[in-house]
Amino acid sequence: MIIKFDVFGKPMSVIKKEHEWQLFNESDTGIRSRVYDVIIPSDINENELEKYLDDIYHEYSSEKHSKVKRLN
Repeated sequence: MIIKFDVFGKPMSVIKKEHEWQLFNESDTGIRSRVYDVIIPSDINENELEKYLDDIYHEYSSEKHSKVKRLN
């Protein structure tokens, strides 16, 4: 399952693979690139991902993009 997010204006997605959350940048052309410098703890449940990404990327918050939003 791919969970898509708008992370302060940046399209990202999270996939759970073999008990591990994997974070990706999404492009407008559908190309997905893995983000290796952010580790999402495996014990975080799906409902906590939005808050976790908000905590990690909060410095990118702006007036126009003030929060992380789950897209699906």
